[in-house]
Amino acid sequence: MTDALKRLSEEGVAIWLDDLSRKRITSGNLAELIDQQHVVGVTTNPSIFQKAISQGDGYDQQLSDLAARRVTVEEAIRMITTADVRDAADILRPVFDATDGQDGRVSIEVDPRLAHDTKATVAEAKQLAWLVDRPNALIKIPATQAGIPAITEVIGLGISVNVTLIFSLERYRLVMDAYLAGLEKAKERGLDLSKIHSVASFFVSRVDTEYDKRLDALGTDEAKALRGKAALANARLAYEAYEEVFSSDRWAALDRAQANKQRPLWASTGVKDPAYKDTLYVDELVAPNTVNTMPEATLEATGERGEITGNTIAGRYDEARADLEALARLGISYDEVVQQLEDEGVQKFEDSWTDLLKSTEAELKRLAPTEG
Repeated sequence: MTDALKRLSEEGVAIWLDDLSRKRITSGNLAELIDQQHVVGVTTNPSIFQKAISQGDGYDQQLSDLAARRVTVEEAIRMITTADVRDAADILRPVFDATDGQDGRVSIEVDPRLAHDTKATVAEAKQLAWLVDRPNALIKIPATQAGIPAITEVIGLGISVNVTLIFSLERYRLVMDAYLAGLEKAKERGLDLSKIHSVASFFVSRVDTEYDKRLDALGTDEAKALRGKAALANARLAYEAYEEVFSSDRWAALDRAQANKQRPLWASTGVKDPAYKDTLYVDELVAPNTVNTMPEATLEATGERGEITGNTIAGRYDEARADLEALARLGISYDEVVQQLEDEGVQKFEDSWTDLLKSTEAELKRLAPTEG
């Protein structure tokens, strides 16, 4: 079952689970995935928490206590989500220690409603880091225009960051620049750079979903031939940019100060189109020093039928460029697609946060103590 997952790990790809719930923690399932399926990290987002809290009764006791204290719904959500992240971080602590802090990480996202407010994002990141209070937590900050300076400031404070919702190559370069600037700030402040870690979450499947929709609308043979090529091309060119930035003179100075490279993380790797193999975004994005965060269905599919054949990124940059150029020649604007995906990504997380607020508020009312 796990041979492909073992090979993936041996190729330098860290396998993270893109899911978390109280039940997964208390049932021993997370520990089992770590022990048997080579999982070395966990990512969360508002959609994941909304689903977890709205299903089952795993949160009833804590919700009942919070209701008795008459806390606000916002405080209740923070208490619930940070408790899950803290417990997951404790389960992953042996991995964190064994990998010298590189893996064994659990991510928690700043309130998505703050995505366009730099100052509030920084304040929220500091609060989350304090609340979770675990060295193996990663604070997720979206790569919006307002998020870029927030990344620099938070890294500069010595807080490890997972930069999320990256779709464009240009924005990814700004993310890497923000990380380096943050490390330079941290160095000036005398902080230990070896303790600061970061990943840059480059979204994959959503790129194909949007491009394929536009290709299908064109309907030509040339358009059909390019289905399913945009996302892999985009991600491979992101890895090329990563190699370039982290072999620069600017990086060398930070490397001498024991800084850690910001690893590319392949996010949204569950296949949306049933016409594609369900392990497409795992098999075809293998390269050293990367992370692939997978929904459990993708993790299981990879274990059962993943085809890990070595590095599937190196030597394919020209091919990737040619694919994106062919798409551009058909009149599909790359800049328009990636901006639309970023806007939709922020909105989806905001919508999930709103749903989370509503469902949690309903639970607090249901479990509120009766007067008397």
